[in-house]
Amino acid sequence: MAEVLFDGDERLWLLACATTSYAIRLDSSDAPRHVYWGPALTIEQAATVRTPVAPRIASFDSDTDEELVVEGGARFDAPSLQVRFPDGTRAFEWQYQDFTVEDGHLAIRFTDRHYPLEVVLHYRISADTDVIERWTTLRHTGSSGPITLLRTDSASWYLPYRTGYQVTHTVGGWSSEFQLQNTPVPYGETVFTSRRGTSSHQANPWLFVHDGDEVWSGVLAWSGSYRITLRRTSSGQTSFSGGFGYEGLSWQLNPGEEWETPVFAGLYAADGVGSASRRWHAYVRDHVLPYPGETRPVVYNSWEATEFDVSEENQKSLAARAAALGCELFVMDDGWFGARTHDAAGLGDWTVNQDRFPGGLNPLIAEVHRLGMRFGLWVEPEMVNPDSDLYRRHPDWVLHMPNRSRTTMRNQLVLNFARDDVAEWAHKWLDQLVSQHEIDFLKWDMNRPFSEAGWPESQDPDRLWVDHVRHVYTIIDRLRADHPGLRIEACSGGGGRIDLGMLARTDQAWTSDNTDALDRIFIQRGYGTVYPARTMSAWVTDSPNQLTGRTIPLAFRFHVAMAGVLGIGGNLLNWTSVELDEGALLLAQYKSIRHIVQHGAQYPLDAGPVTGVQYILGGEVVVLLWQPVVRFGQPPLPVRLKALDPNARYSSGSSVHEGAVLLHHGLIPTLPSGDYASAMIHLTEVTPS
Repeated sequence: MAEVLFDGDERLWLLACATTSYAIRLDSSDAPRHVYWGPALTIEQAATVRTPVAPRIASFDSDTDEELVVEGGARFDAPSLQVRFPDGTRAFEWQYQDFTVEDGHLAIRFTDRHYPLEVVLHYRISADTDVIERWTTLRHTGSSGPITLLRTDSASWYLPYRTGYQVTHTVGGWSSEFQLQNTPVPYGETVFTSRRGTSSHQANPWLFVHDGDEVWSGVLAWSGSYRITLRRTSSGQTSFSGGFGYEGLSWQLNPGEEWETPVFAGLYAADGVGSASRRWHAYVRDHVLPYPGETRPVVYNSWEATEFDVSEENQKSLAARAAALGCELFVMDDGWFGARTHDAAGLGDWTVNQDRFPGGLNPLIAEVHRLGMRFGLWVEPEMVNPDSDLYRRHPDWVLHMPNRSRTTMRNQLVLNFARDDVAEWAHKWLDQLVSQHEIDFLKWDMNRPFSEAGWPESQDPDRLWVDHVRHVYTIIDRLRADHPGLRIEACSGGGGRIDLGMLARTDQAWTSDNTDALDRIFIQRGYGTVYPARTMSAWVTDSPNQLTGRTIPLAFRFHVAMAGVLGIGGNLLNWTSVELDEGALLLAQYKSIRHIVQHGAQYPLDAGPVTGVQYILGGEVVVLLWQPVVRFGQPPLPVRLKALDPNARYSSGSSVHEGAVLLHHGLIPTLPSGDYASAMIHLTEVTPS
């Protein structure tokens, strides 16, 4: 049961989460100080916690443990809150006012001791999770002169004093997203950031800091540029702080205006990185996703089959093959609108290409529905080609700066969604598109980062970095409210904008443009550190792979894609009858176990050359195993399964396995001979032994 407790004498708050606790105390100057984050304590126990204090022989050293590190006084750490008042003063001085508690939401209100700025620290907990949601609001309570916001992090998180911290995070790039890295936490400041306008392919906005089995983790719910700073001082203090924006940007807070940061959620787990991941998965499913109980359908996407050469005829032919294979959702990708016969023209002109679809989209949609599938469509609302009617009408609508070139990437520019008129235009055509057609699904793409991110007409141009994202959120929220049956996939050239902010308003995410099954094993493992399989789109595409040229058997490609939301992206018109039969069988197998994959608890597996993943839901277990390379002279090693009942038996076909043996000795897989061997094993718990 989640509960917020307060000790007035100690001026101490205790957040009692499902199995952990978090404590904050006001010091004599009214500054909010971190006290504790770890296994459950009573408030009486928390009141006895004291943090180490290093002896100050000289005046040069000064650590802080403020819940939001402010600038000013003898503080020399990277500030989480930086403001500049109209007279040039930059320091903030805490003055406590009051607090409120409602349904697990603690709000502690402060003002500056002199200037008209109110700061509220927010904490929200729920009974079924140890995740703590934190964010900050700032309010200008004066009547004249804007306050300049130089840095507004959502939260600072402090860890106990330890000597051996490691940090796990991701690095990557386009088509190589979510590459896991684990390194010792260095002294000084380590910055994880995106300056691209999205959460980016290069670094996802989360980190796990751990010492042995204890893990302290933070995940930022923001889909734009961000900065997370991990800090380790010479005195042994470790902390991290994060929020939207990055260095060098500033915004104006006008009289009467309120500024709210995104949620920077934190989680403590005492039982390892894998357990922390599963707790994040449960939190995303239960507290973030719009429809967590839904099981995602098998999608067929026509992009790799036709690319820009789409027509009503070839889409109907592909839809027939997809339906026969067992697909449940048909998505037509780029090329259906305007002059979009290649990637250099037409983007922004969202009217159906009448040459390709003489009767509009409805005949194709009707055929897809007749075949028993739902219909989806690719859109890229935030982008425009210079060669488009939209750009010729509104060249001022794109991000640009005076006297600077407009850099094109993929032959396109970024529309300034921070502008109300641009955002309203986008919502209008999207709403009309969905209203005038029986569209069940949108694949919302964004294929380039920000550049020349200026707004000459605005008096506060840096706000576009935040307001662009906020308007994207608002448009999607409005579409979903007005069209309750609509489902949406988040995409940004693959995994360039996957985060809790987008997952709060979409149903799944396109993980990577790289569909090579071998590369996908590593991409998907990194993705699964925070995000559940229920959200991870994974396609089977043609071999040799378009990106890598690698040749991989169909079964291996299926078994890798079965680890998430299975989709088909190959050119089915070129598949042989043997491939179609094998694909239909494998797809049917996935349907029989996808409820376990998409809703079960997930455990990574490794045994020598074999790697894989295991899912458990109730008494059912799914094991997916992949052996990319045969090693001569090395017999198959037992794969030790996890979280089974040692006193139960588990059946798989005609075989029965002892739970204790599967846990402690392992399962010796039967794999095909040769490279790229794989297997899917479905176990069902039977009567206890």
